[in-house]
Amino acid sequence: MCVYFCPLRYSHITVTLSREVKNSMNGTSCEQCLTNVTCLWCIKTKACVTYPVRTILPPHSLCPLYDARWGLCWMNFQNLIITLAVLGGVIIIALLVCMFCCCKCENILCFCLHRRAEMKQRHDDIRKKYGLSGPNPYSRFG
Repeated sequence: MCVYFCPLRYSHITVTLSREVKNSMNGTSCEQCLTNVTCLWCIKTKACVTYPVRTILPPHSLCPLYDARWGLCWMNFQNLIITLAVLGGVIIIALLVCMFCCCKCENILCFCLHRRAEMKQRHDDIRKKYGLSGPNPYSRFG
């Protein structure tokens, strides 16, 4: 039995599937069940079922997320989702911080170069004003 969401009426429709969702590895252990990637182990029912690929998450009627195991027997599906969401969030935040720092450093560098050019122009104007723009007689002999 699967529950589908009907977008036109915004209500849930229950549909009974004709094919069996039980896997051929029924009566096995979690480790044996999860050797097949398409299988999901439910601790509550101790059953190996085919992972419902049409729905992203297995429905609660098939197996509660806390009791569902997929890929790893020691981590339930709920913790797996939370861990992946946190890791994804950390990666996105780290990328945003790096982009912000790079842009800020580039702006600071541009500001410093612009400021240095302004100061050089100002010093050159002062030298011209007082007639010091020619060769420096006090420079070292090379």
